[in-house]
Amino acid sequence: MQVNVTNDIRPPDKLLLALEGGRALLEYHATFAALPILRSAAQGDGHSVLIFPGLTASDASTLTLREFLRTQGYEPHEWGLGLNLGPREGVLDACLDRVKKLRAESGRKVSLIGWSLGGIYAREMAKAVPDAVRCVITLGTPFRGNPRATNAWRMYEFVSGERVDSVEDGRFASPPPVPTTSIFSRTDGIVAWQCSVERETATAENIEVEASHIGLGVNPAAIYAIADRLAQPEGAWRKFDRRTGLRRLFYKDPLRHERRRDCAPRLRESVRDRGRPGFARRSHCASG
Repeated sequence: MQVNVTNDIRPPDKLLLALEGGRALLEYHATFAALPILRSAAQGDGHSVLIFPGLTASDASTLTLREFLRTQGYEPHEWGLGLNLGPREGVLDACLDRVKKLRAESGRKVSLIGWSLGGIYAREMAKAVPDAVRCVITLGTPFRGNPRATNAWRMYEFVSGERVDSVEDGRFASPPPVPTTSIFSRTDGIVAWQCSVERETATAENIEVEASHIGLGVNPAAIYAIADRLAQPEGAWRKFDRRTGLRRLFYKDPLRHERRRDCAPRLRESVRDRGRPGFARRSHCASG
């Protein structure tokens, strides 16, 4: 299914932005309460996972996620470049060298996780060296749509020294040539959720969770989904099953807005057909 994204998307509501800190704290505590369930997720196979933090964040922000992945049997790694102040000179080259080094040292492909801006790095690294990357997982990453459809674009310009308008339109929208998962939240208070919706293909998917932006990396539903994605066998990746057991309670259809849009013309046609002779009642649209 193709995703329709325009440049008319606006940043999230200021109320959602104001609630970010408190919601993230609740998500952090919820993750510890849910540890018995989270630890039931599939165990890892020991491969390396490199995690990129979001804008103005450091490796401290990914500590909870890294510690959890370590207990699940992975080899999580810091990005090691201090605060993420944008793609300043040398940053992307250093990230690429880090991926290549982990690949060479382990002899295995590396999974990449990127939170917000860090997800742009992860996607671009996978495009640059796809033979070194096993999969990409992004958390609330704005890789498509209007670059000003966030409540952080002014901060980005301030710390990076780069104008968001200078970014080539659509430059980051295409998914990497490796299995790719975009985890996003419609209640994200910083990034407009539409900017994080991937065009789904055989190897690209979306997972929707209920989360704040700064809480995505400590959100129990997001962490469980990450563990499930990382556990996919290399070369035998399958899309996330959100309909099994209790998952259906926590993971909604991430493309339901598109399905409703596609369904609308057929529903209008159905209404017109009702007045025609020989009309037979039928279902035009299936729920996701």
